Amino acid sequence: MQSLRELYKIGRGPSSSHTMGPAKAVDIFKSKYPDADFFKVVLFGSLALTGGGHGTDVIIEEMLSPSKCEIVFDKVSPCDVHPNTMDIYAYRSDTLLGKSRIYSVGGGTIVFDGEPLDSHAPYIYPLTNFSEITAYCAEHNLRLWQYVQMCEGDDIFEYLSNIWEQMKRSIREGLSTTGTLPGGLGTQRKAQIIYNQRHIDESAQTRENRLVSAYAFAVTEQNASGGTIVTAPTCGSCGVLPAVLMYMQESKGFGDKDIVKALATGGLIGNIIKHNASISGAECGCQAEVGSACSMAAAALAELFEMGLGQIEYAAEVAMEHHLGLTCDPIGGLVQIPCIERNAVAAMRAINALSLANFLSDSRKISFDMVVKVMYETGKNLLSDYRETSSGGLAKHYKYHPDTK
Repeated sequence: MQSLRELYKIGRGPSSSHTMGPAKAVDIFKSKYPDADFFKVVLFGSLALTGGGHGTDVIIEEMLSPSKCEIVFDKVSPCDVHPNTMDIYAYRSDTLLGKSRIYSVGGGTIVFDGEPLDSHAPYIYPLTNFSEITAYCAEHNLRLWQYVQMCEGDDIFEYLSNIWEQMKRSIREGLSTTGTLPGGLGTQRKAQIIYNQRHIDESAQTRENRLVSAYAFAVTEQNASGGTIVTAPTCGSCGVLPAVLMYMQESKGFGDKDIVKALATGGLIGNIIKHNASISGAECGCQAEVGSACSMAAAALAELFEMGLGQIEYAAEVAMEHHLGLTCDPIGGLVQIPCIERNAVAAMRAINALSLANFLSDSRKISFDMVVKVMYETGKNLLSDYRETSSGGLAKHYKYHPDTK
């Protein structure tokens, strides 16, 4: 498995696979052809079907500026390798200087055609599934964050500290911003309203749900508006992990060092999913994005409370198990409906998974590795309509006027 630096990335929304990935792709490609004065970019699969709503064309134009470019949305040609496929051509006048096929495989990661889909960064984790890692940790009396430290080195904590600072910044910015999100749906920002709408007789449970939801809304609304967030593990699922960690820090008094250790453990869970299955909604539906984020958040919470390895596994497993089959059907290709609410629901579910792990872990039958395998198989069996194409589900039945986008 690769470094957590390949999982947690700071960047602009609204989509790690549809904005961050393509932006990185054209930037690298452009540097190879400094004499080019014209570029052509052809988007296929999910990039073509939802790229308009995700702002893929906008970010490509910005990255290639001041050079002229043509962007083609090919919604028909098949994608045999990965559903997020793009071809880029560089020209000098009418002369073709070069071309590349590039895949945006999720989380802002790109791979050039001819390379293995996971070849862009070195492997630094010798063990690649949860059972192997926990067996090693049990033998050597290590917590999961200590295994991360062993594989990554001490400097990973400085990196994760910066990640945590950005997560908190995204929450603060989201809570302080009001108005309508761009894209034509007329989606109103709700984070500030949820945060402030307390009641005199509000129960502790209601307060928890309200604050966790407000934090999740804050981050995902920032993402939807093209603001800066952290992929956790993707842009579309960026609100789950920061929401639960911020709430627990404020309500339970955990320090930043405790949070960073939790991020390491949650990141390890995300890494296992990414390596053995997928974190791409275009490949496996929203179970691969929000489901993975919920699993990461549940494991991170279990680490915060210093639960045992079996309890951490149960928390991560139950969080993913009850997202199996979750479809990715963003209305208009925008990362707004149902994405924003879905992050809030998953954040609350992560806390529920923590509670279940506290007293049910000794009776579990399903391993985390098993549920990751099932998630991947389920995702591959989903119809393409439900894998970030905006062709089915809510995206099909909710009608609005695309000319307002």
